[in-house]
Amino acid sequence: MPPAAVRPPPIAILIAITAIGPLALNIFLPSLPGLVRVFHTDYGTAQLALTLYLVGIAFGQLIYGPLSDRFGRRPVLLAGLGVFVIGSLLAALAPSIGLLIGGRVVQALGGCAGMVLGRAIVRDVYERDKAASTLAYITMAMAVAPALAPAIGGFLDVWFGWQASFLFVLAFGAVVWVWCLASARETNFQRQPLPGLRGMAMGYGELLRSPVFLGYALNTAFTTAVFFAFLAGAPYIMIELLKRPASEYGALFILVSAGYALGNFIAARLAVKVGARRLVLAGSLVNLTGVLVMGGLGLAGEFSASSIFLPMCIVAAGNGLGMPNGIAAAISVNPRLAGSASGLLGFLQMSVGAVSTVAVGFLKGDDQMAMVAVMMVAVLLSLLAYGLAVSVRVRADGTVPAPGTTD
Repeated sequence: MPPAAVRPPPIAILIAITAIGPLALNIFLPSLPGLVRVFHTDYGTAQLALTLYLVGIAFGQLIYGPLSDRFGRRPVLLAGLGVFVIGSLLAALAPSIGLLIGGRVVQALGGCAGMVLGRAIVRDVYERDKAASTLAYITMAMAVAPALAPAIGGFLDVWFGWQASFLFVLAFGAVVWVWCLASARETNFQRQPLPGLRGMAMGYGELLRSPVFLGYALNTAFTTAVFFAFLAGAPYIMIELLKRPASEYGALFILVSAGYALGNFIAARLAVKVGARRLVLAGSLVNLTGVLVMGGLGLAGEFSASSIFLPMCIVAAGNGLGMPNGIAAAISVNPRLAGSASGLLGFLQMSVGAVSTVAVGFLKGDDQMAMVAVMMVAVLLSLLAYGLAVSVRVRADGTVPAPGTTD
């Protein structure tokens, strides 16, 4: 294999393609409560634009992994980015809540390509602990976009209406597509045959039978669910209950993303020295601390923006600390199925996250405690999943010995 073929791609491209899906998710959130009035619907229906976006990302990632294992990362990435641009246009032009939700699903099916393939590309060119460090730097840098997205979305909503955020991400997606066309190199030179439905099921079954993969993947999924529970509940709490403007929600969200970036920075500095395994546990424990603080303030009768957003900064730091390491550990279990592992991991993240948003919407009350309850269940399940991950011995490179071997 020629050295140039395995040369890591520019980190800036990896940041851009990985950020597209979260950018489209976060920039839309300040507009969510307003859709109730725009389309004369209820909050539960409007919230489907969030929930089904996550479902679209979940199922899309099951497809992109095997496709990129067979055809390569570059062509599949370009196709996904094209679908994202089309979905953004459909959502921006939607005359009804149903068509808006449909456009969001198409947008999600395209946007998840970068999330899957960014992880797979990193795994193509780095070993596990180095991959964890690189993923942490990427997610720390890309946190700037999701951090600014709610603020941008809030102001765009106030100044120009809800369509403006979709036009913004449409333009961003088009620019990234052209950039990837010109600069993104192929990194997958160990192509796997296209498995078909039966083969895909067998590949995913092989991964799901691995306690290490399943443990780290579920830990990452439930950690993500903690965050998505907040995303589902915080706009309603801020805009509908506390009567704060969408722009204020967006501005405060920058604090949350700053906490996430701090966790990423620590993970990037310590991943190779400390190891992914310990940092995953540390991240889960920091998450638990943040949720306990938020719940304690709620039980004490504190119901304000600061009692929600400041503890969430602690939670976000835990996410930033643990998630890159959990992702790197999960997709390193079977390098032959790195693309499929990335896709299945993403499916679990988004499907579990979608369930958490539905739970928050169903339980929502007059304060933050319903949201806190969902977050607490998710963080406790993430700790149980970590216990499963560490119950099996792994090699130094993160891979798992085959059953019956002494390696």
